Amino acid sequence: MTSTLKISSLTKRFDALEALKNVSLTLEGGKRVALLGHNGAGKSTMMKIILGLIPFDSGEVKVCGLTPGSAQARAQVAYLPENVSFHPAQTGEEQIRYYLSLRGQNPKLAMELLERVGLGHAARRRIGGYSKGMRQRVGLAQTLIGKPRLLVLDEPTSGLDPISRRDFYDLLDGLAADGASVLLSSHALTEVEARTDKILILSKGRMVAEGTLAELRAQADLPITLLITPANNGSEILSTSFPQAIRSDDGRFRLTCEQADKLSLLSRITALGDKITDLDVIPPSLEDMYSHFSRRDGQ
Repeated sequence: MTSTLKISSLTKRFDALEALKNVSLTLEGGKRVALLGHNGAGKSTMMKIILGLIPFDSGEVKVCGLTPGSAQARAQVAYLPENVSFHPAQTGEEQIRYYLSLRGQNPKLAMELLERVGLGHAARRRIGGYSKGMRQRVGLAQTLIGKPRLLVLDEPTSGLDPISRRDFYDLLDGLAADGASVLLSSHALTEVEARTDKILILSKGRMVAEGTLAELRAQADLPITLLITPANNGSEILSTSFPQAIRSDDGRFRLTCEQADKLSLLSRITALGDKITDLDVIPPSLEDMYSHFSRRDGQ
């Protein structure tokens, strides 16, 4: 599939500060990619370069095969900032009709776009009376204009309630299924863990890790946690069989092991048969891996 974003050996400096250092990545059509990093890691700088808002010092950036910021590239890219701002006296419908006109699209599509983001019921209310989450949805409706091939989203779920966040990711899933690429910057690691195809971790301007969740787990090689629930008569044998286990207040036993030891430990546990009633295997979370790669880089 054709790449919608290709970055090779990208470097950007602000005087003595090297904001991005030899960063490379490729984003294919139909993929959802999470861009993670601490404040000052270089995420915003990279997004501004992709959008053509600032120049870069060296390397190559292609957006849909085009120069970032060119008229042809802008026509195929949509951007949603963390804090959107609209005219408070306009209604949601008026605002989207205005943006449709700017993009050379039919203003009558405004209601359809607002319905897609769950704002059809409030389309004719003034934006000044909207909550932050509702304003964020107006911004999301604006990004859908013209069926962009690449969506650049900066903390897009800021201000959204849990149901709205779920609906937002459902919408992204649909856009990706239609071939659009999504580059999403977020600090909400639990959200992106389950709803993205690939994860990029920036630290001090360098790409310190990239891959699927499974690939990052393999790279990090962090311990796995196992929670064992004993039967009424199983606690004693569990304590004897696994003296290193920690027993929690709820009566469960907690064990940790290296990835390579997981299968043999599971075999020993399941061999206890009716002495246990439940077993949970908890792999390292995205938050664990993010901390691992950031600390490895000195954060």
